Amino acid sequence: MTLKISYISFFVVTFSCFFMRICCQKSALMVTDRLENVTQTISRLLEGYDIRLRPDFGGEPLFVGMDLTIASFDAISEVNMDYTITLYLNQYWKDERLAFSTGEEVLTLSGDFAEKIWVPDTFFANDKNSFLHDVTERNKLVRLKGDGSITYGMRFTTTLACMMDLHYYPLDSQNCTVEIESYGYTVMDVVMYWKNRPVRGVEEAELPQFTIIGYETNDRKEKLATGIYQRLSLSFKLQRNIGYFIFQTYLPSILIVMLSWVSFWINHEATSARVALGITTVLTMTTISTGVRSSLPRISYVKAIDIYLVMCFVFVFAALLEYAAVNYTYWGARAKKKSKKAKEQEENKSGSKTATTISSCNQAQKHSFKNEDIIELQDIRMSPLPSIRNRKLSMKLSSSQEDGGGSFPPSFRYSRSSGYMYTCRQNPGLRFRGNPVHKPKVLHAIRKGALVLKASMPKIKDVNVIDKYSRIVFPVTFLIFNTIYWLFYILE
Repeated sequence: MTLKISYISFFVVTFSCFFMRICCQKSALMVTDRLENVTQTISRLLEGYDIRLRPDFGGEPLFVGMDLTIASFDAISEVNMDYTITLYLNQYWKDERLAFSTGEEVLTLSGDFAEKIWVPDTFFANDKNSFLHDVTERNKLVRLKGDGSITYGMRFTTTLACMMDLHYYPLDSQNCTVEIESYGYTVMDVVMYWKNRPVRGVEEAELPQFTIIGYETNDRKEKLATGIYQRLSLSFKLQRNIGYFIFQTYLPSILIVMLSWVSFWINHEATSARVALGITTVLTMTTISTGVRSSLPRISYVKAIDIYLVMCFVFVFAALLEYAAVNYTYWGARAKKKSKKAKEQEENKSGSKTATTISSCNQAQKHSFKNEDIIELQDIRMSPLPSIRNRKLSMKLSSSQEDGGGSFPPSFRYSRSSGYMYTCRQNPGLRFRGNPVHKPKVLHAIRKGALVLKASMPKIKDVNVIDKYSRIVFPVTFLIFNTIYWLFYILE
């Protein structure tokens, strides 16, 4: 009985192995036949295929569908006005010349197969530089369906132009686009369109300085010199993140401005300390401004960050000028007092000399007008030549003697013998003869206005008053500026 069971078991095992071997051989034969059929099918499809002609050549335009998958946003450059992005581009069209069955059979082929069939001449209109990834192989695929529908995909990185409006930089938002178009086929031959889901991967994409707040797709016809072409456009709405600029530009600028106010609490006689502090803050603001401008293009219009940095520079420079005003007021007042005191001393010393000179002049006048006739000066017509002048003088004297002249004060007397009015000057020196030179009216008006302004300004007796007012005026003014600045640019 036991022996009988052993024979039965051996027979079953042997039969099972034999059956499995037959099945494996049959499956291998089927795979081999299928591969041979696919190879023959592809060879048959490519036989007589003209790569130079588009599908339905001479008939209706070919419709080519598009969709994009965003792999990553790599960089956005304000200096070059462009951005770099890595994309998966898929194109869909139907070529009936490649139909091989009526079922849903799909053949996935290598990217090299695309070089043997017609493919759209798609390009990016705003492309600056692009390259196709080739690690480990060229990142391309071709999928061929039985009815001749083709899916052609590739992965590449491209740098696209993006003209940015930097008026509100860094509180700005930008629109950057991807422009897709056929290079050679007009709308009479190829019409491109977006698929039902044109863009994928936008929600997962991240940028260091921007946030993608939305995107929009549209298509339009572009009229060029060579014809009318269909253009597909994908526009990204990018909002700049201000956190980086708060910590790298705005906050340091605010602290530098506040540091310049420390000089208002330093004694005005500590010149070295206040000047060093003022110059340091001015140079620091200059360095910050230079660093910001190095990362931006050389554009002519004013940006939001330029306004802020310029105003911060004005505040620190005004703090330095405030100490210049304090120093000038303090030392100028002392210099005026010192010069006034020296002038009084000099006048006291020259008082005795002046009295002696006046007495000698009076004696000389008495001696000069002794035994001489006196005439009135307003009746004399003076001539520049002495001979003519003496002749007119003698004629006038004779007429005055007949009429009988009176006595006049010494200041209205004229000596006949000399022909010149006798004068005595307290201070010896040159005398000006001739008509006085009139000063320009504009200069006179400016000088007069400066005198009026100087007279209207209150006289500061204690220079510490300037520092006391500055401690209030500077912070309040800076606070008002910041309020207006941030409200304007944030609410815009």
